[in-house]
Amino acid sequence: MDSYRFLLDLAIILLCTKLLGLATKRVQMPQVVGALLAGLLLGPAGLGILSKTDFITRVAELGVIVLMFSAGLETDIKELKKTGVSSFVIALLGVLVPIVGGFGVSYFFNRPGMIESDAGGSLMLQNIFVGVILTATSVSITVETLKELGKLKTHSGNAILGAAIIDDILGIVALTVVTSMADDSVNITFVLLKIVAFFVFAGVVGFLFYKMFKLWTAKSERGLHRHVIIAFSFCLIMAYISEHFFGVADITGAYIAGLIISNTERSEFVQSKFDTLSYLLLSPVFFASIGLDVQIPKMSTKIVAFTIILVIVAILTKVLGCGLGAKLCGYKPYQYRRIGVGMISRGEVALIVASKGAALGMLGSIFMGPIVIVVVITTIITPILLKPVFKRGPEAYVTKEESVSEYHEKVHDMRKENN
Repeated sequence: MDSYRFLLDLAIILLCTKLLGLATKRVQMPQVVGALLAGLLLGPAGLGILSKTDFITRVAELGVIVLMFSAGLETDIKELKKTGVSSFVIALLGVLVPIVGGFGVSYFFNRPGMIESDAGGSLMLQNIFVGVILTATSVSITVETLKELGKLKTHSGNAILGAAIIDDILGIVALTVVTSMADDSVNITFVLLKIVAFFVFAGVVGFLFYKMFKLWTAKSERGLHRHVIIAFSFCLIMAYISEHFFGVADITGAYIAGLIISNTERSEFVQSKFDTLSYLLLSPVFFASIGLDVQIPKMSTKIVAFTIILVIVAILTKVLGCGLGAKLCGYKPYQYRRIGVGMISRGEVALIVASKGAALGMLGSIFMGPIVIVVVITTIITPILLKPVFKRGPEAYVTKEESVSEYHEKVHDMRKENN
């Protein structure tokens, strides 16, 4: 009968994420914070009621793919084009500054007499790798928070999305460079060519799909649900191809798929259906799964000190690096504060990078605990900090109630059109 346990797990996750989401909303925090706390409370770091299963892992992966696809659907392409160069500068500094910061902290602690690492190989490479871990950005947390606040389509929101996508690419390059020094089987030239090939592929396929989807939907007055199925299939195919064939994160493929469809007439209808799918099942499982991953190990005084400093450096390097990039590109003070805060979260991306380093012997097991804590704190603190920084700015007078009413008007119009 244990084969049906996943049904109970799902029910517990959905109920707890919603209840804690409402609780955090009451204290003026985004509901996503409650979902993250639910995972921590239910998982090994809390009450130990649930553990990460293969089913939860798969649903969570689908959840983040749908979340990024929805973000692509909501992205203003014209605005994204305007922020293209700026996003690259923001992402570049958002990678370089954390690498330097992480390297500095690791260089101080990872040596004889301080913390004895059980990883083999060069201490220098180990220290650089800690910096590489800090370059990761998990934009899914930021996307959900901005959607909840109704700020995803702002100038700052588009800059964060663009920078996060480029950040993923630069992070892959940094990871490849460092691992190639420790693993002769990794060819950095080949990896870079695959990344370039992916964007060429995405451009060609995206253009063809856009033309076909636009022509098809223009001729179809009924059966709009088939448009949603085709759009979802395209999202999943792009996510699979990007990860499997090109080594680019699946969420990047999903985001590009959403971006392609966003400029068609049916994008708002498609978006409304995915919003329902996301909040009903996929998003709660994804955010709770982050907490279920957390296991807090026993740590010595030196490890505790290393953890505290690493957390502070992880937060400051993203805020300062990305904020400085935004400032250099002419953004206003309230905007570069938003962008810097929006890039703080490391999420599951940092854990994947860390596990890769551990497998190659570039990260000692003693450092996994601090890395997990960095991921947890940066993930939870990002939505908490985003709300106050987005309250300042010329568009701050637009209330969430107004955004919600506008959304319901659009849905009402689409339903009338569908009928």
